[in-house]
Amino acid sequence: MRLVTVHLPAAYLQDLDDLVRNARYPNRSEAIRTAIRDLLKEEVWSTRKVARSIPVES
Repeated sequence: MRLVTVHLPAAYLQDLDDLVRNARYPNRSEAIRTAIRDLLKEEVWSTRKVARSIPVES
């Protein structure tokens, strides 16, 4: 894995800490990784699958 530095508003960090405190995630990093994965799954990876399944006319 690569290290990435991100600046987040204090409110985001408080909510991330709440998720960790409530045992939803083991740490902030895992919560952020999950959020990014879910975003990519919805916004990028799903459209790639659709684009690949559409036949290209020649």
